[in-house]
Amino acid sequence: MNAIPKIDFVSAADAEATLAAVAARLREGHVVPYLGPGLAELSKPDVPMTPEALAAFFGTKVALPRRTRGNAWASAQHIESNKHRSTVTALMAQAFGSPVAATALHRHLAEMRLPMIIDTWYDGAMRSALEGRDNWGEVQGITRAGIGEDRWYRFYDGQGKEVDRAAAKDWTTLLYKPHGSVVPTKNFLISDADYVEVLTEIDIQTPIPDIVKERRTGRNFLFIGCRFNDQLLRTYARQISKRSADAHYALVEPDALSKNELRFLVEQGLTPLAVALPRAVEILLAS
Repeated sequence: MNAIPKIDFVSAADAEATLAAVAARLREGHVVPYLGPGLAELSKPDVPMTPEALAAFFGTKVALPRRTRGNAWASAQHIESNKHRSTVTALMAQAFGSPVAATALHRHLAEMRLPMIIDTWYDGAMRSALEGRDNWGEVQGITRAGIGEDRWYRFYDGQGKEVDRAAAKDWTTLLYKPHGSVVPTKNFLISDADYVEVLTEIDIQTPIPDIVKERRTGRNFLFIGCRFNDQLLRTYARQISKRSADAHYALVEPDALSKNELRFLVEQGLTPLAVALPRAVEILLAS
């Protein structure tokens, strides 16, 4: 039962050829890029770029019990429970206070006028790449803690102004930030409490905006700079890509994959493309 799943990774040449073919479909709008923090990390930003690094940041600001160390969600919950939600928000704003420069691939994706881009970290690199373009907007997951509203997300136009969800249907490009972002208004899903209601409802898709459900239909996903070494990250990837096309692709480093990540790739039928991220970026930029 605990055996490590076996995956036959294709040769480097075949993986690169497959990625080039996926890139062509991406340009045509048939593929949704699903960005993890690994992409923005290429610009060497001065902010935490993994959940573990974010947990370590919390540990420099607040004394954390041993059981929460290394776990960003549990660390944030401890701070929220023992101090205040406002403290969590302030620390997140501090952690991500330094702007993250958009990489060449962020800018390339912005120029392609794709129907949807999904970005799963808290930085604003993808938004900054889209700024200056017309006819785009963003939807962000929000915490329901203390807001007194029956809402799971908020919509923002390209200038960062909150707008009604009806505005999104006319946007050429939708940026979806399921965990929130430091920009434009510091929305963060981060503590265990934030995720309790979301994870209770996500299987029936309630926390996922209708416009996201519509734009994923019939499309493949390409996971770029993502890790699946945490149950929360696997759940979001599974539920956001649900009811889309059958074939999806993930850029991976085979030697770095955990047993749970290998199992996730097999269970989800993801095609693993063993192409180093800098080389993958070159292929995507050239296609």
